[in-house]
Amino acid sequence: MRIACWQPDWVAGRSHHDDFLSRLTEVAAAASGAGASLLVTPEMSATGYHLGRARTVELAQPADGPLTAAVAAIAARHGLAIVYGWPERAGDTVHNSVHLVDADGTVTARYRKTHLYGEIDRSVFTAGDDLVVQAKLGGLTVGLLVCYDIEFPETVRAHTLAGTELLVVPTALVRPWEFVARTLVPARAFESQLFIAYVNWHSPSPDGYCGLSTVVGPDGAARARQSGPLLIADLDRDALTAARRVTPYLADRRPGLYGGAR
Repeated sequence: MRIACWQPDWVAGRSHHDDFLSRLTEVAAAASGAGASLLVTPEMSATGYHLGRARTVELAQPADGPLTAAVAAIAARHGLAIVYGWPERAGDTVHNSVHLVDADGTVTARYRKTHLYGEIDRSVFTAGDDLVVQAKLGGLTVGLLVCYDIEFPETVRAHTLAGTELLVVPTALVRPWEFVARTLVPARAFESQLFIAYVNWHSPSPDGYCGLSTVVGPDGAARARQSGPLLIADLDRDALTAARRVTPYLADRRPGLYGGAR
């Protein structure tokens, strides 16, 4: 399966909400033209992330709102599955959520960020309670996490044990935490032996988004190449089989010794 990852530039003062759909249409066309069957975008790609409580609540929409319908139409028009993030309104609460929309415009998975990062998350969002959310796509089992979630080894291992083969992680990682993208994400893919697509924003400011979007294989090696505005990666289940044969962490586990950490 070929996937495309979009790392948009964050421009302070620009309303990313207003032009998201037009930009997504352009990027979806490029991804489809490159032969990708899945396009992954960053955390809160529909609105931007560091917005504060008032603006985030103002932009929040329900899971079946007009934003979902618009993204579904783009996916169907280009025959391309899309992962995007937005503030999801659910009654009196707001979640940091992502949708996986299939190539026919059907929403096949919704994930609500389960591990909230500091006051920037806790002052706005309510944590989700369903850790392993999956869907089938292109012959692979795809799972979803968001940003800080992947910094807990238990989350990735839970996905692997549940059969996830490609873990998609929209993120909003800022400097000076480049270590997460450069070291921790490849380690997670290697130790839990699955593909990870980790997709970030980019900003040139010293404390802004650090970019470093990547697609990592179960051997810990990067798989993506640059193609215009996108990173493109080809994923093959044979690589999963080979990695698990060479380094049989999953087969050699002894969960009976781990107590509560299973």
